[in-house]
Amino acid sequence: MSGPPAASSRPAPNCFGCRHFAVSWDPHSPYACRLMGFKSKVLPAIEVLRADGMPCLGFVSKTAAPVPRPQPLRRYEPVPAPALDPVPEWADVRGLSTFRRLV
Repeated sequence: MSGPPAASSRPAPNCFGCRHFAVSWDPHSPYACRLMGFKSKVLPAIEVLRADGMPCLGFVSKTAAPVPRPQPLRRYEPVPAPALDPVPEWADVRGLSTFRRLV
């Protein structure tokens, strides 16, 4: 039965080449990992190796294909109102106006 590869068989990821790596404004914790949500005095990959004993599994290369973002909603141009149909021949426009005058 084969298990996960040993920690020594995987190369340690380079945080500077990771999409989730960030530089923090905090001088006491200058490095950050956006994926795991923490700041550290040493590189995040080293912190993960210390905590888990395994290399970071969240490494994504900056040169990897970007994750597609949802497209913003497009504004559609207004549709012109349909042209009004002419009054049908069978309609008694004159009678209708007479009716309105009576009321």
